[in-house]
Amino acid sequence: MIVRIVRMTFKEEKTAEFLEIFRNSKARIRAFEGCQHVELLQDLHQPNVYSTYSLWDSEDHLNRYRGSELFGQVWPATKTLFADKPQAWSLQQVEA
Repeated sequence: MIVRIVRMTFKEEKTAEFLEIFRNSKARIRAFEGCQHVELLQDLHQPNVYSTYSLWDSEDHLNRYRGSELFGQVWPATKTLFADKPQAWSLQQVEA
């Protein structure tokens, strides 16, 4: 299982646009082969900073999503709204 966290800082006036993109695509992302979970989190003190938290069966599944037509639609539209470079981490559980 792969945990993927992507932290994104948006232009304050563009956060509503991002939320619309996320709401319109989250079900399709969740339905993508190998995706077990995806959720959106908002920074407690910086309301224009959001993170996605997703669980993938494997790195291969994540990479297939990242090479998909869906990602090719969602990511370019999202990138135009950034105020800063996004940060991403792929992690695996060591101990529960």
